[in-house]
Amino acid sequence: MFACAVGAAIVMSTAACGTAATGGAPGATKSSAATTTSTAASPAASGGLTPFQIEHGVGPITTAVHLSATVDKKMVHEGGEVFEQKCAACHKMAERYVGPALGDVIKRRGPTFVMNMALNPQGMVDNHPETKKLLAEFYVPMPNQNISPEQARQVVEYLRTQSN
Repeated sequence: MFACAVGAAIVMSTAACGTAATGGAPGATKSSAATTTSTAASPAASGGLTPFQIEHGVGPITTAVHLSATVDKKMVHEGGEVFEQKCAACHKMAERYVGPALGDVIKRRGPTFVMNMALNPQGMVDNHPETKKLLAEFYVPMPNQNISPEQARQVVEYLRTQSN
């Protein structure tokens, strides 16, 4: 089995505030370089997804993650370690590998989408039109790496420093 966490669909890739139980993700407080905004959404005509789910993905992160202008260096370090252990076998920053390049994934998809992909890869592949397209392109679904919402948030912080 391939060991990729942030996403062969993040099949795209990997991917806050509060806790998993409340629909947010750890690390999205002022001190951790992010805030969240709750977005009420009604089901969209396309596949039964809400507008929020279309933009931010399907998964446990149900409030938008907004990154602050300041990068949290501790989270970047921790996220880099998680990335190396869980994601690097399938993802490179600047080139296609088993999964897509992730160097600009935060700009392409956004932090909430990346976190939902990392935390719910099967649900994303089954339900989200963008990850379905990526599966068709890369042929390999991203396996669930069983990372925590806190680890997903750390990987997002790391990935935001990898933009081209």
